[in-house]
Amino acid sequence: MRLQRIHTIDYYIGRNTLQGVFLVLAGLLILFGFLELLSQLNDVGKGQFRLSDAFVYVALTLPRQAVILMPISALLGCTISLGVMADNNELTAMQSAGISVRRIGLSVASASIVLMLISIFVAEYIAPPLDQYARLRRSQARYGKTVLVSKSGFWVRQDRFFIHVAGSFSDQQASDIELYELDAEGRISRFLHARTATLQGDRTWLLEGVSQQSINGEVIQTEAVANYRLNSFLTPSQMQIFKLPPGSLSISDLWTYIRSLKARNQNAENYDLAFWQKITQPVNTASMVLLALTFIFGPVRMRSAGKRIATGVIVGTMLYLLYQVFGHMGLLFDIPPALTTLAPVGLILLFALRQLGRAF
Repeated sequence: MRLQRIHTIDYYIGRNTLQGVFLVLAGLLILFGFLELLSQLNDVGKGQFRLSDAFVYVALTLPRQAVILMPISALLGCTISLGVMADNNELTAMQSAGISVRRIGLSVASASIVLMLISIFVAEYIAPPLDQYARLRRSQARYGKTVLVSKSGFWVRQDRFFIHVAGSFSDQQASDIELYELDAEGRISRFLHARTATLQGDRTWLLEGVSQQSINGEVIQTEAVANYRLNSFLTPSQMQIFKLPPGSLSISDLWTYIRSLKARNQNAENYDLAFWQKITQPVNTASMVLLALTFIFGPVRMRSAGKRIATGVIVGTMLYLLYQVFGHMGLLFDIPPALTTLAPVGLILLFALRQLGRAF
């Protein structure tokens, strides 16, 4: 009978914790979705991009936003749900009935496992394809169906050329460009591969390190060309639209793409950072849940619900910003992304465990 009562309490605490997290997550998604919608409204009217397309784009990118916002939602949701239970004296009643603080904490920690599994599943299987489709749909609405965005870059059709850009260093420089020239009958007559391309001005791209293959029937002639000019290609703003950001790729796709970039001796730092951020995201979510417990049971626990919520908002926002800033600062100072992502999460986890150890 006692065991059944404990299991019922575990379920009750876990359910309240998850409800609080998902309610906060929904609120944050509405806020960030509205801000993204305002950003997309600037493109309404360009090409075939309409207001309905802006709403569809925002809706399709919400799963990716949900993964990003999960840690801070876990902190705020747990703080609020457990705070409400504390204000209603439910936690006090549980302790009076013989349920230890440690047991309550384990119930909350069990809920964090559910959040971790959801984060991993959405980040790997749901968010990437939806986000990639949203960007493809937006680019085609703005520039027509001559554009195809893929995991390994993008394809653009220009007159009788099909152009594939596999990588880019910045808005005005790209790498690993392939050009396929078709003849009047739609067959490939020439193929060019360039190591780099630089925007010269007026949408003219200077391709360097060019290898050219001319196809005449069954005869293929290969020659090296110092440079090649591609007129009326892409503007920097178009490069930003066509290029998939690292965060749009799944963990497995990031791993494959990083290995591909390194094999070609290309810069993979941004993708490496995104890979480790996705790897540490579930652990970051769990550490935030444990940090929320310190507001309720820790040595500095707060009695006022308003103070708990305000503290959770401030701490969560600061940790979110520091996590992002620390990762990108690591790129500037050539610090391995594995260290810049694991170190902050590890410090938060150790702090939370130390504080809870005093309470338990």
